[in-house]
Amino acid sequence: MTLAETAPDAPANLLGIQEAATELGVTMRTLRFYEDKGLIAPQRVGTTRIYSRREIGRMQLILRGKRLGFSIREIAEFLDLYDVDPEHHAQVRQLIAKVSKRRSELAKQKQAIEQTLEELGSIEQQAQDWLRKHHGEAKGQVS
Repeated sequence: MTLAETAPDAPANLLGIQEAATELGVTMRTLRFYEDKGLIAPQRVGTTRIYSRREIGRMQLILRGKRLGFSIREIAEFLDLYDVDPEHHAQVRQLIAKVSKRRSELAKQKQAIEQTLEELGSIEQQAQDWLRKHHGEAKGQVS
C-alpha cells in the first residue's frame, strides 16, 4: 500500500520509507543512516517518515557521490552549497574542483594497480618457469 493510498489527501510525489528505499535501491537502514548524518530530512507524520521528491533527489546525489568515492563530509558540503546558492554557481565550482581531485587520486591508484599487476605477472611467470625447470629435472631423474 502506498502513502497516497493510505492518506488520500497526500500528494502523489510523497513516499513512505519503504517506497523510497525501493525506488532508490537501498535499505530503509541506509535512509535512516543518511538522515542521522543530517544529509536528508524527511518530513514526519507522527513516527512515519515521508520522503518528498527533494529528499529522493538528495539521496540520488548522495548515492552517486558515494559511488564516485566521495566522503560523507564532502557530500554534505556539496549538498549544503546546493541549499545556500540558488543559482548553483558555487556548487558547480566546488564540484569541478572535487571531481578534478578525485580523478587525480584515481589516476594515481590506477597507475599503482597497473604496476602491481605487472609485478604479479612477473612473479607468476618466474614461478611457472621454476616449476617447469624443476619438474622437468625431476622427470629426467626418474627415467
